[in-house]
Amino acid sequence: MAQATPSDDVFELPIRVRYSECDPMNVAHHSAYTIWMEMARTEMLRHRGVAYRELEARGVFFVVARLSVRYRRPARYDDALTIRVTLKPSAGVKVEHEYQILRGTELLAAAETTLACVDRDGRLQPVPPGTLGA
Repeated sequence: MAQATPSDDVFELPIRVRYSECDPMNVAHHSAYTIWMEMARTEMLRHRGVAYRELEARGVFFVVARLSVRYRRPARYDDALTIRVTLKPSAGVKVEHEYQILRGTELLAAAETTLACVDRDGRLQPVPPGTLGA
């Protein structure tokens, strides 16, 4: 069950590492982390009152322009994790997030993304007011 923390700018999504996300040694593949981050930021948006599907219907799209991940410890099959995403103050055409991927209190990875707001043709456009909800 997803949950908000005291600020709507911070959101936590509990997940469990699935077998299909792991290599033969039961270690989560590095590519799974980016999927978990996308799940967390999409659910954060939903928690803030906006479904990404609605944005697309209005011609508002977000594309990943920058991604940085620092892996510290491996996640393993069946680990219970928390994906914590923080929405950073942003303006203009970009939206920035910070992430912590945690197993209990242990930090497994830290990451940042910059998303660019584009129209249906992929042209940059300012983030419309109210797009990010809350």
